[in-house]
Amino acid sequence: MSSTREKAEFFLAHEHAFRLGALPTECSNPKTATFSQTAAADIAAGMRMLASVDAEILPVAERVFGGAEFARLVEALADAARGGHRICFSGCGATGRLSILLEAAWRRFWQELRAGHPQISARLPDFERCAVSIMTGGDHALIRSVEGFEDYTTFGRHQVKQAGLGAGDVLVATTEGGETSSVIGTVWQALELGAKVFFAFNNPAAVLVKHVERSRQVIEDPRITKLDLATGPMAIAGSTRMQATTSELLVLGGALEMAMLRLLQERLSPAELAELGVEPRTAGDYPRLFAELLAQLARPAAVEAMAGLVEFEEQIYGREGLVTYLTDRFLLDVLTDTTERAPTFRLPPFRKCDDRVSALSWAFVKNPLYDTPEAWFQVLRREARGLDWDAETYRQLGASAGVQANPPKLNNHEILKFQIGREADPARSDHADSALLAILVGAEAERASQADDPLRLGIAAQATRYRRVATVAIGPAAPPRWAAENFHVECRWPASVVDLWARLAVKLVLNSLSTATMARLGRVAGNWMICVETSNKKLIDRGTRLIAELTGMGYDDACYLLHETMEEVGPRQRATNDAPSPVALAIERAMAAKGAKHVP
Repeated sequence: MSSTREKAEFFLAHEHAFRLGALPTECSNPKTATFSQTAAADIAAGMRMLASVDAEILPVAERVFGGAEFARLVEALADAARGGHRICFSGCGATGRLSILLEAAWRRFWQELRAGHPQISARLPDFERCAVSIMTGGDHALIRSVEGFEDYTTFGRHQVKQAGLGAGDVLVATTEGGETSSVIGTVWQALELGAKVFFAFNNPAAVLVKHVERSRQVIEDPRITKLDLATGPMAIAGSTRMQATTSELLVLGGALEMAMLRLLQERLSPAELAELGVEPRTAGDYPRLFAELLAQLARPAAVEAMAGLVEFEEQIYGREGLVTYLTDRFLLDVLTDTTERAPTFRLPPFRKCDDRVSALSWAFVKNPLYDTPEAWFQVLRREARGLDWDAETYRQLGASAGVQANPPKLNNHEILKFQIGREADPARSDHADSALLAILVGAEAERASQADDPLRLGIAAQATRYRRVATVAIGPAAPPRWAAENFHVECRWPASVVDLWARLAVKLVLNSLSTATMARLGRVAGNWMICVETSNKKLIDRGTRLIAELTGMGYDDACYLLHETMEEVGPRQRATNDAPSPVALAIERAMAAKGAKHVP
């Protein structure tokens, strides 16, 4: 198909499986219909508007944590570990990053137990190696979206084979929409290999069964346990990195923690559990604790601090400046939000150290304590798992001709080119408007008030290179006052073997920060992402529906217009990774043709 029109016609005629407008996660939430206008006028009011949608997770959490499916998941995870089998989380995009995070949280606990309490650890089985994760595109996709991979069930199947799953293992497959082809591929392959399979999703099962055939096949298969986490439309239409992934972190993180607590309680005495700071949990505790966290983040002082962070970032980006985050224990959580801004708001993605052509990402994240190879190990708690598939592998998997002809470089060598360690990065620090934001979570803030704290010293060594330096503390302790600007999002949480509550706090704060900042910079209209990426078929459909919604065009005409702008923008995007959104450009042209000056 050589012409742009033929490509659009092919999509309209043959890709009905990727037309997902009937799914609630793809729809506009009435609560946030005026979000961009509200955030522009009053940041704090905009933050409260986003939080009102986070609250919609609570009734779902109460239902799910009290359900038989959740209990079955906890028991399956514990049984797999008891038997020395594998616990595998699979996902794509935001759920892929969640899968990696859950594996890393599991590994970190057992590694720190071994280092801090060797006598206790020596009496336990080697639980650490039980956990594994599969992200569509491999670990490289943690940092940078891999174009088109999610459209192939064969890719997910192949990654399950590479992970070596089999009888006795457990696969927890997660897809916010409930329809991601690559994740569904992991489901079918794991079943064929004899694993026990759970499927978590964020659209109502009945809607998926009615509208998406590949989802119906999974949901109606009695061998698969389903976890329906549907909370309704996202705060920003289609932005499932928000409430959908938050609910998944709460539920799956809670299940993982409860399974770990069972393993510990079966083998250790009450005195040993107390020595480790382990607190027992029931399923009913999780909705209550989540409600308490939301209430703390809704307090005026916390909202004011988050609004101040939005102003801070908006000022930097408004002058075409760059923000570099420094953090340690929760770098993976910060990295996740920072990475996801690129496809969500059409920002330049992270740039590799040997790339001198592509635009620099607006935000980046580094660990001031380690060089990059060790920083990556600290993030993943293991060696990286990049993909090293050749052209023949892609041919066997039925990949597009373009991928077969030019296989993407997704191996470990390429992952290490993203320098998240303490190495100097003059391209960022020497920028005319460079800013450093140290993110201190929980006890990190209290420790950083001490002059000899390694994290404080590491941040101080980096700070001399940047023109503007600030700190934000998320947790009970205020940030130390050694930076020029300081923000405190005060909240408290109970102990967790997987740092669940700290991770949820970081996620909720950063999701709100990045979303409100982008809205104030014009990258959200109402509650729609007008700078939608178009790197796969689902996103082409989303972009088409957005054009139609905001301009009054029919779906077909919007699809033709989108393909025209994709064809125009594509060469520049491939050359520099810095190009206007084809969706935003299409909307602008359609509105200009109607004589309108602004997106409604």
